[in-house]
Amino acid sequence: MKNKSNEKIRIRLESFNHELLVSSCGKIMQTLSSTSLDSIGMVTLPTSKRIYCVLRSPHVDKDSREHFEIRTHKRILEIYYDPEVSIVDLLSNMELDSGVFCSISLP
Repeated sequence: MKNKSNEKIRIRLESFNHELLVSSCGKIMQTLSSTSLDSIGMVTLPTSKRIYCVLRSPHVDKDSREHFEIRTHKRILEIYYDPEVSIVDLLSNMELDSGVFCSISLP
């Protein structure tokens, strides 16, 4: 039975476009599949919605309004790895799609 190592990396990805986010997660998983990993897991976080209410006319007719929203999609990749492999170097050199915010943390 193989023991899991205590070394783990958490990658948090955020994007306004969910298709870019899914393709970026796939790129990361494909890049790390060639290394010796104990396990990799993806967690989908709730989508946050910001709704803005804007008056259509600046001076009259205050009842006429428009609503706009921005949705932020989020994912967390949790990677358990062997300490001898330099995964941080692989992740820092990787090119992700533009429009995807990525943060790497070592908890």
